[in-house]
Amino acid sequence: MALNIIKQGAEGRLYLGEFKGESCLIKERFVKKYRHPELDAQITRQRMKAEIKASGRCLSAGILAPRILHSDMNTHQLYMEYFGSAQTAKQFIQHTVKESGSDKERIKATLMELCTRIGSIVGQMHANNIIHGDLTTSNMLINPNPAAKNGYDVIFIDFGLSHYNQAAEDKGVDLYVLERALLSTHSEQDYMFDYILAAYRAESGKDVQTVLAKFDEVRARGRKRTMIG
Repeated sequence: MALNIIKQGAEGRLYLGEFKGESCLIKERFVKKYRHPELDAQITRQRMKAEIKASGRCLSAGILAPRILHSDMNTHQLYMEYFGSAQTAKQFIQHTVKESGSDKERIKATLMELCTRIGSIVGQMHANNIIHGDLTTSNMLINPNPAAKNGYDVIFIDFGLSHYNQAAEDKGVDLYVLERALLSTHSEQDYMFDYILAAYRAESGKDVQTVLAKFDEVRARGRKRTMIG
């Protein structure tokens, strides 16, 4: 069956396909020519397995993530649930800002709701020791759902860099990556991370203060590196 390519990035291609009669997304990872073939194959397998495990752990914990329908390690392809009506959180934020024009209170109210939900989800993930590894608004989907709060679900995707770890340091780094991504991509909405962190505190479990202390340490190291260059 011919596959319809819908996106191509630095790491691979996304196709619209079918598995056992169900429409699905097929994620195919590229061979990296600049890496030794054995190392490249090992890294690709690790990232595919990480995505499968993290998706399963999220779903078991009641966190929305794509179902993995099938994997083929030989062709480097993952067949996963397809959300055809979804947009990324990045697109949602940009659309909200554009459509609301100069109504800053409306923008802030809409984004506060989104950030509260993102923070709650990241907190739930960390409470279950799931480290995403690449938290950006491009790796979150806003999927229409009339039965959900405000008419949409928030679905985290792209778990290739994820892992399972109880360490507060890893959770702190996860938060730092998200903060930096927000400042880079949505710099004019510099209040967003504060809303995320407030919701995170309520969901991330008994070790939240230790995690936030580690986050502050990671942030301080990042600022020091930036100052030194």
